[in-house]
Parts: sequence; C-alpha cells; structure tokens
Amino acid sequence: MSIFVDENTKVIYQGLTGSQGRYYGLLNQEYGTKVVAGTNPKKAGTDVEGIPIYATVAEAMEATGATASCIFIPAPGVKGAVLEAAEAGIEFIVAITEGVPAHDEAYFYNKLKADHPNTQLLGPNCPGIISPGKANIGITAGHIAKAGGPVGIVSRSGTLTYQALYELKQKDIGVTTCVGIGGDPVPGTSFIDCLAAFEADPDTKAVMMIGEIGGSAEEEAAEFIKANMTKPVSSYIAGVTAPPGKKMGHAGAIVSGGKGTAKAKMEALTDAGVKVGDNPTEAGELMAEIVAAL
Repeated sequence: MSIFVDENTKVIYQGLTGSQGRYYGLLNQEYGTKVVAGTNPKKAGTDVEGIPIYATVAEAMEATGATASCIFIPAPGVKGAVLEAAEAGIEFIVAITEGVPAHDEAYFYNKLKADHPNTQLLGPNCPGIISPGKANIGITAGHIAKAGGPVGIVSRSGTLTYQALYELKQKDIGVTTCVGIGGDPVPGTSFIDCLAAFEADPDTKAVMMIGEIGGSAEEEAAEFIKANMTKPVSSYIAGVTAPPGKKMGHAGAIVSGGKGTAKAKMEALTDAGVKVGDNPTEAGELMAEIVAAL
C-alpha cells in the first residue's frame, strides 16, 4: 500500500496552464498519475494536451470525480487556491509553491483544521509526494525512486528528499511512499502525521526520516516515535555546522536560544531508539541494515 495517494487518485492541477504547472502536470501524467483536470477561470473550456481546463475546482471535481489537487499558483494566490480546493471538498491538497507569506499559511492551516478537518494539506514549499510506480504529485523526479516497499520516507528538506530516495534505490530498496513536507514554519502536514500513517500502513515496514535545524518538529516526532511507533526508524538531521541565530536556507530553519539545534534533535531521536546517521549516505546505510534484519 501507500499513504495519502495511490494509482487510483485523480488529481486536479490548479495552475496547469502556467509554465511550471504545465511542465510538472504533464510529467506527472507521463509517470502514471491520473491528472484529470486543470483550473483557470480565464481559460475554462480549453485544454492542455487533452487535459480539460475548468473555471473552478468545484466544476472540475463534479466533472471528473477528483479527490486531490496540486497547486502551482504564484505565492500571493496560494491562500485563495487552498481555500477553494478545501471548500470544494478536495481531500488531499499538495501546495508546491514557495514564498507563501507566513500569515497566509497560518490562516489557511487553522481554517482547514476548524472548517475542513477531512482535508489534508501537504506544503506549501514542498516537493510533493510520490508513491513509486503508482502516483507522483509534485516535482520529485520519478526515476530516482524504486517501487515495491518496504520503506516509507518523510523529509523536511526538498533536495534531501531526493537524495534519500536515491540512496535507497542504489541499495535496491523500494519505497512505499515518500512525502516531502516542506520546511516552512507552518507546514500543512507534519512528521507525526506521516509517521502515524506509515505505522498504520501494513506494507511499510520501516521509516526513514530526514530533518533539519530549526523549530521543534523533530523533537516532537521523537516523542511520538518513542510512544507510538513499532516500526524501526533511521534518520538524518541537516545543519550540524550551522551557526545559531542565523536563518539557514528557508523560514523554518531558524535556531534560537539553544533550541532547534541539530545536536538536540539527534539526541532526542537517539533516545527514542532511532538510528541516526551523521550524513544522508550513512542514514541510507543504517536503513539498509534495518531492512536486512526485517
């Protein structure tokens, strides 16, 4: 199995008529993802290489039966796009866009929790989600992912998401689902959301978790792993050499007051029984050891 999406998931691309939306929408379709519609109120009634364009998400859902959407809208429009999808009844929203204002993120995060609890948001500022061999929603290169399980991956870092996939593929280890949750301060999907889903998935036998400096998400994940996870976990935390008090990479990677350091996160995860590598390759090697022992 996979978590959140699979080969039957029908996806609407909000922004399919834009250059990036078109490029990745068609690439995802070529991978095997069921890209059934796009939206653009100014281009309703047209199509993108046979994919129909509708004025609204609600109209696209009614016509296609889609349950997921992928947002390739410029940052100022993401708030409206997320709320439109949620209000239409979309169950899973993937927001790829970076640079979304933090107050917009906080607003639609809380709006979804309060008014649309059945809608799961992934992102913003994330690479998306891939269930190898089944569906790829976002910007992850499909050829670096090996299908067939038994490992689930969750990562805050986009580029390290790709490296984790490739490290495992080089070791001939398949992946059930890889989720890039993004590194913004208010992510729609957390480490814990993914860990809980992987724990419940019978085909996922182990989990690889990629974190980074800033915030407390990794420490919270460590507490969850210690209390709830029966499946083995390997991890890597980026930012060991990062100076405190500096913004590193993006908005979520801020260390202050001795909190959010790589060292603190690594210690918390180790205490929870996680095998922590000093670099991404070592984390992959630790996962290979875990898989060999399954």
